Amino acid sequence: MSTNTPCPNCGCEHVYPDGSLWVCPECGNEWSQSAGADSQDAGDGADGVKDANGNVLVDGDTVTVIKDLKIKGSSQAIKGGTKVKGIRLTDGADGHNIACKIPGFGAMNLKSEFVKKS
Repeated sequence: MSTNTPCPNCGCEHVYPDGSLWVCPECGNEWSQSAGADSQDAGDGADGVKDANGNVLVDGDTVTVIKDLKIKGSSQAIKGGTKVKGIRLTDGADGHNIACKIPGFGAMNLKSEFVKKS
C-alpha cells in the first residue's frame, strides 16, 4: 500500500485518491501522485512537462498562450497573451499534455510548447 502524503496546499493529512488524482477534503486541492513525487525529488527535472521557455510546469500553474491558436472545428482562435489559470498535466494523445478551461472557450487540451509559465 502507498502512504498518503499531506496536501501540498494546506498540509492536511486526510487526503484520498480519486482515480489518478489525490484530493484534499479541507481545501479542495487536487494533484496527481506523480506531480507530488516530482516535487519531493526537486533535483529531478527530466520527467517534468516544460513550457516554451524550458520552465517546468506543475498542476495548478497559471500559463499564458504565446501565439494565436486555431481551434479545430471553429472559426474562432485563442489569441496570444490569453491567461489560463489552474492547468492540469495529462498524458494526452498527440502531445496535448495540458488540460485546462480557457475563458470564452471552455474545457480544452493544449500542447506545452505553445504556453509560457506566468
